[in-house]
Amino acid sequence: MPIYHKLGDIPHKRHTQFRKPDGSLYSEQLFGTIGFDGMYSNSYHLYRPTMVKEIASELDMAPKIAKANHIQSFKFKGFEIKPEADYLQSRKTVLANSDCRIILAAPTDSLEDYFYKNADADELIFIHKGSGTLRTHLGNIDFKYGDYLVVPRGMIYKMKFNTDDNRLFIVESYRPIYTPKRYRNWFGQLLEHAPYCERDIRKPSILETHDEKGEFTIKIKKQDTLFDVVYASHPFDVVGYDGYNYPYALSIHDFEPITGRIHQPPPVHQTFETDAFVVCSFVPRLYDYHPKSIPAPYNHSNIDSDEVLYYVDGDFMSRNDIEPGQISLHPAGIPHGPHPGSTERSIGKSKTEELAVMVDTFKPLKITEEGMEIADGTYYQSWLE
Repeated sequence: MPIYHKLGDIPHKRHTQFRKPDGSLYSEQLFGTIGFDGMYSNSYHLYRPTMVKEIASELDMAPKIAKANHIQSFKFKGFEIKPEADYLQSRKTVLANSDCRIILAAPTDSLEDYFYKNADADELIFIHKGSGTLRTHLGNIDFKYGDYLVVPRGMIYKMKFNTDDNRLFIVESYRPIYTPKRYRNWFGQLLEHAPYCERDIRKPSILETHDEKGEFTIKIKKQDTLFDVVYASHPFDVVGYDGYNYPYALSIHDFEPITGRIHQPPPVHQTFETDAFVVCSFVPRLYDYHPKSIPAPYNHSNIDSDEVLYYVDGDFMSRNDIEPGQISLHPAGIPHGPHPGSTERSIGKSKTEELAVMVDTFKPLKITEEGMEIADGTYYQSWLE
């Protein structure tokens, strides 16, 4: 996210001496992306962030694929994912390809016993149910229903939940997640016609600084393997940082919809982009206002992408028998559109209260065994009259 941010204490010049009150040096770390060519932050630590005591264990986390090639539309009953205490164990991969993982989670407990780092992927965590605090080595962000949390790869974090009823929709991205470039000017500032602006972005506001030595376990996910790595100092020992690479939050409720006289295509709902998929937000909005408009979407073919829609709340005007927490998958090459009766029902309506998150991938998605356990295998027939 191209917004400069500073938190805590930093020296006047980067890569220069920055000393503690006792005269010893703080340890500087460049937290960067795309080699030395992408966004980065410079952070300053009480101790060297490299002090590994032990690599204690490793666990295969690769999703087990049930359907690698298919042309069938599916519906997945997301709330059938059973709640589990442990944050990582609660995460169930439903869909996957070489660019991303689409995950559902229902953790009941806060992540307290260890720290987590995804060394491979940015994480986009959508909060469907629950509230709490995302705690990271670059600062903390409170979250609640409707928030997107963007967690850059390599971020060390914990999740503190306020209740035991939490539902998360997570996209792991092996490509960097950005704001759509068509919303930005050549300086990186979000433009006047963008559906959200910098005021809507919530950056870390509280920096935890722990002066502790001992044994601290970070579970690090690398190439679908989870490693337990024991460090000699507390991972949250940063006294200050500045730069462009840090976690942030954006509420779906702060997304301002773009409407028109006739039905607008999905790109008007785009919220985030990568070079491998896009993420869109469908929010309450006024319908089209041409006197003969049809608010329901027209039939269309996904020639180039798989379409995933996660239903959050509201009326879901174009669908029959859809409930919150469910996911629809419409694969590339196959036409889809409003369910029978939806087009007729939409005529004359002035607004919708729907709330949903869409992910369009440019590579086909494979369905995992965990996904098939919650799949409605008859959904593809739901357009029959």
